[in-house]
Order: sequence, then structure tokens, then C-alpha cells
Amino acid sequence: MPDESLMKTPLYDLHVESGGKMVPFAGYSMPVQYPLGIMKEHLHTREKAGLFDVSHMGQAYIRSKDGSDPAKIIEYLMPSALAVLKPGKMRYTVLLNDDGGIEDDLMVTRTFEPEGTLYVVVNAACKDKDYDILEDKLGDRITLEPLEERALLALQGPSAEAVLSSLAPEVAELSFMEATMVTLEGVVCWVSRSGYTGEDGYEISVPSDEAAALATRLLAHEDVEWIGLGARDSLRLEAGLCLSGHDFDAGVSPVGANITFALGKKRRENKDFIGADRIASELDHSPDMVRVGLVPAGRAPAREGTEIADADGKIVGKVTSGGFGPTFGGPVAMGFVPKELAAEGTKIQVMIRGKAHEATVAATPFVPQRYKRKQS
Repeated sequence: MPDESLMKTPLYDLHVESGGKMVPFAGYSMPVQYPLGIMKEHLHTREKAGLFDVSHMGQAYIRSKDGSDPAKIIEYLMPSALAVLKPGKMRYTVLLNDDGGIEDDLMVTRTFEPEGTLYVVVNAACKDKDYDILEDKLGDRITLEPLEERALLALQGPSAEAVLSSLAPEVAELSFMEATMVTLEGVVCWVSRSGYTGEDGYEISVPSDEAAALATRLLAHEDVEWIGLGARDSLRLEAGLCLSGHDFDAGVSPVGANITFALGKKRRENKDFIGADRIASELDHSPDMVRVGLVPAGRAPAREGTEIADADGKIVGKVTSGGFGPTFGGPVAMGFVPKELAAEGTKIQVMIRGKAHEATVAATPFVPQRYKRKQS
């Protein structure tokens, strides 16, 4: 019987009709897999196109109360260069606490109209906390408007452009981290070229009452299959993408999490955001513990929580994400190790079911990312 305490996305009934195995996730009843199975769902996304329901994510508009640029205001809590974003441009960033630790990661996009509006997408498990932080720290200067009546779909994979452009040809002109308003099946949607799989693809914000019809239309294409949380996790792991609350938390800075690309160059120099002193110090000297990629020897996966040992068997860290990489063809993982063990090629050990297995520190992504970027 379904747990009535769990929230449901606008696509819940369609998941059940499609044979989705529903599980609790971030307070929602979400599909972990479909009859195709996690392995085949993963490979289908890499080869054709997978459709994901990510309506549990938080979508919101942010505006300033005085008509100024809201990006300049929220930059106090986020170390990326957001004020330079032009309409239709988006950026990955992180929400920091006073100590420079990461409360969450999120996407920020400057919309076309109304002028002075930002569109943000935050993680499902953190959205209430994120909204509270923004309200608490900046509520006297910004207005936060959660978009409760919108669903979010992700279409990912090498066929995604052909599938979506058959409904709206203009989406083919978008490059990675660009967004625009388009009409899909008579419904105005906000579409970005982005995603969480390492593949080319799109995220589509659609009115909740139109989401099932749009999903059904996309699934009618022979290249498109529903994809659940299981394959979503293995896809993002192969792509070397962090999972908030697992691969970093409020005690870890962007330097320790090894996502320094989220730090704008001038922002680093100006140190005009909270926690900047700690981050500057870690950029100069490296934090004691650093997130790295790991490739265990053999076929046994090192899952989250697996202890990491040095070559002498001393426990030095833990795996934060891990599993079998279907496209990679073997186990892959990420975790934190002391900075002196963080160099690519370093041999360490992972303690799988109490037994030491050799592993090697490796560069991420484990599988090449295939985003469509502008030609230089």
C-alpha cells in the first residue's frame, strides 16, 4: 500500500501505470526503476534518451525588492559569478554558510522577463532549508517565490535533441547551460540545456496540470524510456557529479569537495561572499581532506560508507558515493582522502565487507561527458 504521508509529483499516476517501483525519496513517492530495470535504463540513456521526473526538486523565482539586480544580492551567499549572467544563461553554484561550508548546490538562471528575475532549481531534500536560509539572510532585500504549480522533466541522452526539437525546433540552438521559453504541445515551458547524467539533454519546467500529457507525448517516441532514481544515480556517478548531502555537506567547502569551478575568479580575488577567508586559505594550502574519484580493483562495488585505508591499512576516509558503472564496465566511487593521498594514480584500499580491496585514485568523470557546448 502506498505511504499516504509521502508527497506525490504530478506524474505519480503515470509512473504507477508505467510499472514504476515507487519508493520514499526526499519526502516524495518516487520511481526507483521501471520494468526495463536499472542496468538497461542506464544504458538506454547513454545510447538514446531517458525521461526523468524531477518534479520533487525545488523551483523558485528570486527578485529584488528595490528593483536592483537580485544576482548581486544573492552573490553574498554564493561564490559564483552570477551578476554577469545575461538573459537565458545559467550557472551551477553553491549555497554557503558562514564558515564557507556547502549547504546545497543549485542552478541559477537569468530569465528574459519580467526583467530582474532569477529562476533557481534546488535539491529536493534541501529546498525548505535553502529557502529558509535565503529568507533569513536576504529576506529584507529579495522576494522568493516557490513555483509550486510547476513540474520538472529531464530528457537526457544523445537522442534528446532530435526528440525535443521535433516539438520545438528552437531548442536545437541552445548550448549547454542556456535556457529559453518555448511552446511544447501548445504549452509554454521553460527549457534549459542541462541535466544530471553527463549526457546532452534538457530540463523542462512545465505547468503541473500539463506535465502528464507532455511526458506521454515524449514517451511516444521510440527512443524515449522512463528512467528511475536507480539509473539516475549510476549515471551521475559515472559523470563524476556530486550528490548534495553525500559527496559534500555543510562542513565541506567547495575546495574540499573539489568543485572549485564554482568559484568565480574575481569573486575569489574580492572575497565578497560569506566564508571567503576559509575558502581562500584552502585554495592556498589545500584542505586536510579532499573528494577524489576511486576505481576499485575487481568487480565488487565500494558503496557509500565503505571505509578507505592507506597502503598500510590505516583507515583514512570514507566512500561518499559508489556502485557499479554499467558504461564504465566496473565499480566506481567517490570519497574523501587526506590531501597527501589525493593525487591521481595513488594506490589505496577500500574495505568491502571487512576485506581490503585495492583501489586507485582516479580523475573524474569516469565516463566522458557529452554536453553540447558552443564551438569556439
